[in-house]
Amino acid sequence: MTLISVAIIEGNPHLRSLLGWHLQQADYAIYQAANLQQSRRIFEQHMPSLVLLDLDLSDGNGLDLCRWLRQNTQAIILILSAKNTEKDIVQGLKAGADDYLTKPFGMQELLARVEALTRRIHAAAAPLQLDYGELRIDLVQRRVLFRGNYIDLTPQEFSLLYVLAQADGEPLSRSELLQRAWPDAIDNPRTIDTHVLSLRKKIERDPRQPNLIQTVRNVGYRFNPDVVNPATASNFSGPASTASRTESSQPMPQHQKRQMKRRIPIRELVNHV
Repeated sequence: MTLISVAIIEGNPHLRSLLGWHLQQADYAIYQAANLQQSRRIFEQHMPSLVLLDLDLSDGNGLDLCRWLRQNTQAIILILSAKNTEKDIVQGLKAGADDYLTKPFGMQELLARVEALTRRIHAAAAPLQLDYGELRIDLVQRRVLFRGNYIDLTPQEFSLLYVLAQADGEPLSRSELLQRAWPDAIDNPRTIDTHVLSLRKKIERDPRQPNLIQTVRNVGYRFNPDVVNPATASNFSGPASTASRTESSQPMPQHQKRQMKRRIPIRELVNHV
């Protein structure tokens, strides 16, 4: 499992070390810097997912670094500062911080805030649609495009198909599928069989010889992303690809626009301050 990386940019060496120890114990990968100059090396070599940022740095203003991070990276920023007036907090948030925690603070509160912020990282990393040739799963509108046509799935069928596809070929037991697709359900795991049968009738070329949703004996089911069927492969450039071209003309989401902003070398920031 890939650990979420956290950059700790903190001028106080004792606090920096303490933060690093607690975050490592919580299974985060950490990078540490005492000032802008050291943080420069971190961001030239790595791209941390989360930044804990002290504003009072020996060689510059942490707010300048915050603005640079917001303009040039997708990192989530948590400011840690002794500046505790409403004006200070508003200024930090307007500079691009996602959260602001005033010093002194409890370590449990800090870890809880980090955990809450990292949930955004997982959400941002999740794809908005899954494409498998002529099968497209739209996670925003919760619909499925198959052979150029949108097919009618029940909410249960959609959730089941999504969970199977997310496993990327890994076999899942009926109990696992039930827990992941409907965590609040109290159904018997065998009800999965009924939903799988219904799904196969809607998305398989031949439900009696399924290619997409395969039975794994003594385990459960797996989604086959390769769709190993020459006839299916020959249709990959058909209606589904046309739909892709049509949908690509839609306005670009804001988070994608942020990714396309001009990347300013961090050395410009360091040299400036």
